[in-house]
Amino acid sequence: MGSGTLIETRSIDYVPLAERHGKVWHLWPVWFSGDAHLATLAVGVLGITLGGNLLWTAVAVILGCLLGTFFMAFHSTQGPQLGLPQMIQSRPQFGYRGALLVWAVAMVAYIGFNAFNQVLAAQALHQLSPWISATSATAIVLFALIAVGLAAVGYDQIHRAQRGFAYLMIAILTVFSVGGLFFIRFPAAQWDPAGYRAVPFLAQLFAAASYQLSWSIYVSDYSRYLPRDVGVGESFWWTYLGAFFGGAWMMLVGTVAAAAAPGLDVAAAKQFAADQVFPGLGKVLLLSALLGLITVSALNFYGASLTLLSCADTVKSLRCTLGKRLTSLAVAFAASTAIALSSSSNFVNRFGDLLALLLYLFTPWTAINLVDFYFVRKGHYSIREIFNPNGMYGRWNWRGLLAYGVGFVVMIPFFSCGLYTGPIARALGGADIAMLVGLPVAAAVYLLACRSIDLQQDQQRAAAADVGLEPDGGASAVTA
Repeated sequence: MGSGTLIETRSIDYVPLAERHGKVWHLWPVWFSGDAHLATLAVGVLGITLGGNLLWTAVAVILGCLLGTFFMAFHSTQGPQLGLPQMIQSRPQFGYRGALLVWAVAMVAYIGFNAFNQVLAAQALHQLSPWISATSATAIVLFALIAVGLAAVGYDQIHRAQRGFAYLMIAILTVFSVGGLFFIRFPAAQWDPAGYRAVPFLAQLFAAASYQLSWSIYVSDYSRYLPRDVGVGESFWWTYLGAFFGGAWMMLVGTVAAAAAPGLDVAAAKQFAADQVFPGLGKVLLLSALLGLITVSALNFYGASLTLLSCADTVKSLRCTLGKRLTSLAVAFAASTAIALSSSSNFVNRFGDLLALLLYLFTPWTAINLVDFYFVRKGHYSIREIFNPNGMYGRWNWRGLLAYGVGFVVMIPFFSCGLYTGPIARALGGADIAMLVGLPVAAAVYLLACRSIDLQQDQQRAAAADVGLEPDGGASAVTA
């Protein structure tokens, strides 16, 4: 790609139309597989651990995935239109330097998720082979090396790996799900509609929504090589269906496992529940989910690399090369591995707090980015000006920064996590509805702030700046 080699050479730079390739349906296996792994399973246990029953936790999982995936899938449609990775697209809303704010948030996600994945992988390997320590440094490092190796070969190979893994997981999950209907038994209380409890239900719903929403920061990284004539509806639905079914299905496996084996850790509960279907299925399901953890960690390393290069480009404009991309991957590998190796045994148990933090941080950004793309500029951007430190989008865009700040602040009274519980959340018994507040507020503030933009002039400047953008001298306007 870009150089005709098997290893991707492009990173944050624009993908010319001549290099666009792939089919839009390739998006569903990327995001189905992106969710079909142990970390997703861990999200589905939250409602059970907080005292909810199986029925209402399952409902919360489905509703949360429906909500979070909706916003995530709309970001996917930006890739074919702009030919750019997700995070670099934040410059028109936040400014050339102002976008560093959201990139810092993205790095928390990439590094935090991968550190969690590495610790979880060691625990899963211990479950499969007790002679491997649950905190094995060797397992943690080797797991990360395999994942970063897949990230290094890049876009096309990640797509291929995700397609193959998606078919494998569909087969295994189907066996587990059908068998579970006949062989896994639960106390009647687990299915009692009267067992609804607001706090576990809302905690599970918004944990699922947050988890799906967290994909927003890199979803168009995996659609940016698609031809520009791919329609918004096509890319939305292929992404939505893959991510929703992969996420909800895997979370529900976690919910079932937690209800069947309360008191066991995630990997052990999953193995126990699957073995109820037939002996040995537990190890098969656990091993396949571990493989999925490798591929999703590759996605995280890939996204971290693009974000680090975006940060470096802000400090000093750079020419994208394979060497720089590999160097950024090495930095991401070192950071997540250092955290994983130094983490305590309670690290996995704090995963819910990480999800809550990410929900709070991503909510204003996703509102601003989508509103700008679909309602303000309506897909009209200049690729060249996005990379111009003195360009039309400015170094600091007060509109995006103001909307982000207001959207975040208004959510604070609604926060409910291990780190902090706001007064309104306490009054609601600990229920967290911050996302429902932050999304509309950040969107409304940004829309109001953008009323001062001369959009006709903005579009004209963008079109003029990108004249001759394509090497063949073809059409250069970048529009949705």
